[in-house]
Amino acid sequence: MKKSLPSKLPLIQAPMVGSFSPLAAAVCQAGGLGSLACAALGADALRAQIADIRAHTGAPFNVNFFSHVAPAPDAAAQARWRETLAPYYAEAGLDLSAAGSGPGRAPFDEAMCEVVEDTRPAVVSFHFGLPPEDLLERVRRSGAMILSSATTVEEARWLDARGVDAIIAQGAEAGGHRGMFLTDDIHAQPGLYALLPQVVDAVRVPVIAAGAIADGRGIAAAFALGASAVQIGTAYLLTPQAGRSEIHRQAVRAARDDTTRLTNLYTGRPARGLLTRFMREQGPMSDAAPVFPLATGAVDPLKAAFEKAGKGDFSLLWAGEAGALAREEDAGALTRRLWDEALACAGRLGQAMGV
Repeated sequence: MKKSLPSKLPLIQAPMVGSFSPLAAAVCQAGGLGSLACAALGADALRAQIADIRAHTGAPFNVNFFSHVAPAPDAAAQARWRETLAPYYAEAGLDLSAAGSGPGRAPFDEAMCEVVEDTRPAVVSFHFGLPPEDLLERVRRSGAMILSSATTVEEARWLDARGVDAIIAQGAEAGGHRGMFLTDDIHAQPGLYALLPQVVDAVRVPVIAAGAIADGRGIAAAFALGASAVQIGTAYLLTPQAGRSEIHRQAVRAARDDTTRLTNLYTGRPARGLLTRFMREQGPMSDAAPVFPLATGAVDPLKAAFEKAGKGDFSLLWAGEAGALAREEDAGALTRRLWDEALACAGRLGQAMGV
């Protein structure tokens, strides 16, 4: 039997690293499905964030995890990466020994599974495929609705065959990490409005549309192409609850349709963000970047040093291609407005078609 989202509105706030419980709670209070990005959190921090969401709302929410396979350490790759970054360390007055080598993101594991079992969130979503079957089955037994992202029809079929409750069709326009897990060819990533109807036709479960949906027009279009819900991230970046730095906010305010790129420089895996000096000079894609997520440790000190000087040269500015549509608005008000706009747009569409 097909499951529906437990939220009042078929609108998911995309999980975004750096946005915490205030954003998720505000979206939930407005009737949407708020989400918490967990890949950069430890188990204790996750418990605290979940408790804070529940202190502000009794509405259901989503917790999101990465399900990549942690790579083996590669000293040679890390040495090459530090050599690439050495001139920037010298410019910032940093000792190259400050370059970290540890992962900046962790996959779903036993500790996080225990948090899910103990706290029982209504929805658990995954990026980069699914975790091992034993962990996935424990999530199922917790009663959670299970979602995962697909960037191709093949990935959607793979997820459908493994029993997810709904599939997030992530178009190439989407901000943040590509959810790709059966391919590493970024040139073969379709846009949402080509991908979405093909995924809808290929799978048995509901499909959630994600990628450059930032207003009611995009929501209505997604539903016209067969989506059962939408996932929206970039539109929330200028809300006060998103917790973004002023450097990130200024970059979003200046965004245009042509100012994002897919880059692996920040984490080692393709992700869409606003252009920075780092991306222009070293990429945006580079063979020198260690595999995901081992690129992060050496970039973080540069990010911190340049931001301290008021510069976003190395800032991680994830955003989708519709960043210019983001508005400075309370997250709850934005959620309600987006849905009202979508209903109005659908009504105009019906009138235009003589329905």
